[in-house]
Amino acid sequence: MEHIAIDLGGRESQICVRSEQGTIVDEQRVQTCALKRWLKARSPGRVIVETCAESFGVADAAMAAGHEVRVVPAALVRSLGVGQRGIKTDRRDAQVLSEVSTRIDLPSVHIPSELSRQRKTLCGTREALVECRTKLLNTVRGWLRSQTARIRSGNADTFARRVREHFAARAVELPNFVQRQLLAIEQLTAQVIEADKELEQTASADPITSRLMTAPGVGPVTATRFVATLDEVGRFPDAHRVESYTGLTPGENSSSNRVRRTSITKAGSTQLRWALVQAAWAARRFRPHDPMVLWSLEVEKRRGKRVAVVALARKLAGLLYAMWRDGTTYDPYRAADPPLLVGQAPIG
Repeated sequence: MEHIAIDLGGRESQICVRSEQGTIVDEQRVQTCALKRWLKARSPGRVIVETCAESFGVADAAMAAGHEVRVVPAALVRSLGVGQRGIKTDRRDAQVLSEVSTRIDLPSVHIPSELSRQRKTLCGTREALVECRTKLLNTVRGWLRSQTARIRSGNADTFARRVREHFAARAVELPNFVQRQLLAIEQLTAQVIEADKELEQTASADPITSRLMTAPGVGPVTATRFVATLDEVGRFPDAHRVESYTGLTPGENSSSNRVRRTSITKAGSTQLRWALVQAAWAARRFRPHDPMVLWSLEVEKRRGKRVAVVALARKLAGLLYAMWRDGTTYDPYRAADPPLLVGQAPIG
């Protein structure tokens, strides 16, 4: 079996092919957009790529062509010799990866499905629109403070209208630079509303995400992010592995006789962890009498509100996993069982 290492680039990629004995049999530079055709024409072998923006698309094409695929974590490649002694080129990187592959079976990250990547992109593009709008909102709010103007409260969707009404009532004309900001905010708001509708329709049409949304505080964003990040529920043996995967479990910094637990690891997807924490806040606000929320209020008495919210987010991650695995909807009485409510480790 040949070992085909590809150092991926935005425009061009470097390829190094070695035989099972470790001898280089082919080296060439190929346009990245032509890699799919190149892989299809090559006899099946083991394809090794480093994680990057193009890696999963190339991995899909390689598997479709009958190749084995290893998508090596970017954090691991330096320990394999990439960039060793301050020398790093595309050709050398491909040579190192192919050579290591002939000696060991390199570990690979999970290759997400096309549907998983589409869902992540759907959520990501919506979040990008919201972030752009938030930046513009804060810019206008800063200007309002400089004018000692205070507009009536409301949500982001009506912000531009409320600003105009405030100054129109006082017969004050808004500067052009503020008008441009308000116009951009209105246009972004329209796009955010469309993105929200698309996300809600997508989540409601999927049987898995629709079941997950029966849990307290979980809406289309959290459910879609959760399913997209885990991709395959069978990858995880239990809920504790999922909680650890989302970075919501405590870390540890121990050495010799010293044992020290640290704050949460923050490993894995930042976006999913943020969504779970926001879901926990929403559950506390809108479902105050739910058994899980009552449990988090007890944690709050001992550890404080922020720790209690993170603890609830961790419990939500485990609960959503169990609902997905078992094909069930949220049952508050099951959530109140003592095994579910007992914390496995302190969170700081």
